[in-house]
Amino acid sequence: MTLYTTMPLELVLQHTEEEHEEMLEVWSGGIRMQVVPVAPGVGKVVRLLDCSLDDYLNPAYTPGSLIQYGLKVQS
Repeated sequence: MTLYTTMPLELVLQHTEEEHEEMLEVWSGGIRMQVVPVAPGVGKVVRLLDCSLDDYLNPAYTPGSLIQYGLKVQS
């Protein structure tokens, strides 16, 4: 991959050095998505992983939206 930019290299690579927030893969409404937990059972959408193309147009699933999800308990 080639990246052409006028930004200093330190600023480009700065994001890779920071700690990343813990992300979960959850199913909500039949859609598998990656979320950052903000409260028990509530997460902020990061990206959609497994869905139909129409789901990308749904404003409820835009990145940054809050969704409710349930965690499955494995026994």
